[in-house]
This record gives sequence, C-alpha cells and structure tokens, in this order.
Amino acid sequence: MRPVVPYVTAALLFGLGTYGVLRRRNAVLVLMAVELMLNAVNLILVTADATVRAALPHAGQVFALFVIVLAAAEIGVGLAIVLQLYRLRASVAVDEVPLTEPPAGSPAEHAGRATTTGEVTR
Repeated sequence: MRPVVPYVTAALLFGLGTYGVLRRRNAVLVLMAVELMLNAVNLILVTADATVRAALPHAGQVFALFVIVLAAAEIGVGLAIVLQLYRLRASVAVDEVPLTEPPAGSPAEHAGRATTTGEVTR
C-alpha cells in the first residue's frame, strides 16, 4: 500500500479544518472544523498503523478509537455551550462573545437582568 495518498489527504483535511477554525464566525461551524481536524488525525493514525510494523499490534486503531470518543465528548460539551450561548445572546457568533467580566458597577453588568417589578432592563 502506498501511504502517500492517505497522508496527503489527511494533510489537506487538517489544513481545511484549520482554515475553518481560523476564519469562521459561527460556533457550530467552528466545531465542525475541529471535527474535520480530528478525522484527519484518525486517518493518519490508521494509515501509520497499516504501514509501520509496531511492537503493539493495532495501536493506531486503538488510538483512533480514543480520538473518536474524545470527539464525541467534545461535541456534546461544545453543543451544550453553544446552545446556552444562543439562549443568552440569540447569536452564536464567536467574535461577539465577551471573554472577560464587565467591571463592577458598569451599566453592562445590569443589562438584561430583571428588575424588582419584573421588567427586563436594556
């Protein structure tokens, strides 16, 4: 078996996934790009297992299985975060997510919270 074709395919998939992570604004599409990168790693692991005679038989396939389990857990947690973000902000744009807390006493701290009469302040 010629291992060049799977390695080149995996490199292209990984590059496409990297481009998707760096250029996308939608959090769901970023998660899809990360999955593409993980699948490229799986392709490399299985190809290396098939072409290289290692001391442990089928080690690449076992590692690929662990990567699949990791990807499933990442999607579960990632989609839960994205759904919560959508519920709070009505948007899943990654560049609009605040990474720090607003300073104490700022107007942004009280924005969107209910007042004592039950109305929402904006």
